[in-house]
Amino acid sequence: MIPRIIGCASLHVVFTIPAELADIAYQNKAVIYDALFRTASENEEAQPARGAGEHRLLTIAADGKHLGARIGITAVLHTWGSAMTHHPHIHMIVPGGGIALDGTRWVRNRRKFLLPVRVLSKLFRRLLLTKVMEAHATDKLRFYGHLVALSDQKAFAQHIAPLRKKKWFVYAKAPFAGPEAVLAYLSRYTHRVAISNSRLLSFDANGVSFNFKDYRANGDARYQPMTLATDEFIRRFLLHVLPKGFHRIRHYGLLASGNRKINVARARELLGAPQPLVDGAVIDAPPDPWRICPCCGGHMVIIETFENTMKARAPPSSPPGKRAPP
Repeated sequence: MIPRIIGCASLHVVFTIPAELADIAYQNKAVIYDALFRTASENEEAQPARGAGEHRLLTIAADGKHLGARIGITAVLHTWGSAMTHHPHIHMIVPGGGIALDGTRWVRNRRKFLLPVRVLSKLFRRLLLTKVMEAHATDKLRFYGHLVALSDQKAFAQHIAPLRKKKWFVYAKAPFAGPEAVLAYLSRYTHRVAISNSRLLSFDANGVSFNFKDYRANGDARYQPMTLATDEFIRRFLLHVLPKGFHRIRHYGLLASGNRKINVARARELLGAPQPLVDGAVIDAPPDPWRICPCCGGHMVIIETFENTMKARAPPSSPPGKRAPP
């Protein structure tokens, strides 16, 4: 994981979609959330005829004009704001550098952020809208209630058109101080739900009270109490239930599951960082091929063994139902 790649700062990028698209995402979670992940993160093979604008974050980083290296990404989907409203966005943690395309050295990021935010924002907007339009054209989207009119292709196109000119927010935060800070961040947010117990103040016949963060205020005034009717509190909480089997934490590039151990070990070698030890053993040592899961590529661990208490016996000398010859 990212904390194991020490010797370089880690960067934090947030991709957010506008409210008009968030409403559509709520009624089509699996399709839109997956498109959000793929647009922000994944790397498809470059097709020269389509131009540089079609490249994803990984491909942009590999371009010699930017970093010229293979990078790693851990992406986490959040769907809530501080008041538990529906606010889909993706947090990305990216090591501040990558392995050179020829594999011979570690290329450090020399800028404050890995890639220009303005470039990422425009690409993200165009590519995600393209995927959304493709999903509608292939009948993958469903609409209910106040959005039912968007089932019509012309009405949907008119709804999407203003979003092509609207400013989309791709926010690049300051680099993390070190691997410990990255680990602390991930531990707070990767398995977090829409609201933690520490924010709850009280609940009674009048509703549920909790603290929320008002981003328009400053200082102590930013944290204020809010009370919602019980049914509204439950409704907002359930807004953030993901489709069954949907993965809200995904890894790309150097940190993708298939070759993560090899890539992380190589990155540490190029950085001159010692391989971490657990009980005197190098944890990034090549795994036993017999203990690799054929489905996900993860490392299988023996949790229990069973002794054979039955004695082996020879197979029957004749087919069942027939007596052996004298």
